Amino acid sequence: MSNLGWILIASLLGGVLSVLCAALVALNARTAWVPILISYAIGALLGAAFLEILPEAFTLTKNISNMAATVLFGIMLFFVLEKLVLWRHCHVDECEAHTPHEHEHDKHNNHNDHGRSGLMIMVGDTFHNFVDGILIAAAFMADIKLGAVTALAIIAHEIPQEVGDFLILLHSGYTKKQALLFNLFSSLATVVGALLAYFALQSLQDWIPFILGIAAASMIYVAVADLIPGLHKKTGLKATVQQVLLIGLGISSIWVTKWLLGDLA
Repeated sequence: MSNLGWILIASLLGGVLSVLCAALVALNARTAWVPILISYAIGALLGAAFLEILPEAFTLTKNISNMAATVLFGIMLFFVLEKLVLWRHCHVDECEAHTPHEHEHDKHNNHNDHGRSGLMIMVGDTFHNFVDGILIAAAFMADIKLGAVTALAIIAHEIPQEVGDFLILLHSGYTKKQALLFNLFSSLATVVGALLAYFALQSLQDWIPFILGIAAASMIYVAVADLIPGLHKKTGLKATVQQVLLIGLGISSIWVTKWLLGDLA
């Protein structure tokens, strides 16, 4: 299969499949699964960043200092984007991107607030999914195994995020059908970003290592700044052991994916 074919499949899985899985969890009251999904996602993100994406990026460029600076720049970039509510990862109803005041207002004015809160979710998720598509395309253009690992990590962290988005939309007064369509529409930005990146990078091959550096930065930032702090809310031994095991499972899945796709390299 051509690179473009792999990119299309991976971007569709990264976008649409993650939304459908999230809908299955959120709409069937399986929100207790979210902490499990988050712990697994942390491992998948860190495993993909440190074991696959960064090594590949450093291999493709001769300037190690520039690559390290790219990763640092990427982390700062995603910090700023999150401040602008363009790159937020809500996994529960209460999130600083959706203040308690908004939730109280929604309870009394569900239908009047659809434009504001719905637009916030649409803009943030659409931008986020568009960037995910770019990262998937860049990874596949560097190496098929790397692309598969990147797609797996993106899907892993998209599912708990989309669950949070479903809960917020439902809490704001949207119907289940509206929430599903809202998120499906936003997920199509993954495919758009992937296609645009594929055709743009055909003539900009030298950019691929640095886009991989940005990809690694995004995964490190999401795992360390957004997801790990939430795990500290549960300090019991049982919860801690479960979290460590699931993070380890996420990391292991990166190795398994690489092994299963070894013949495609």
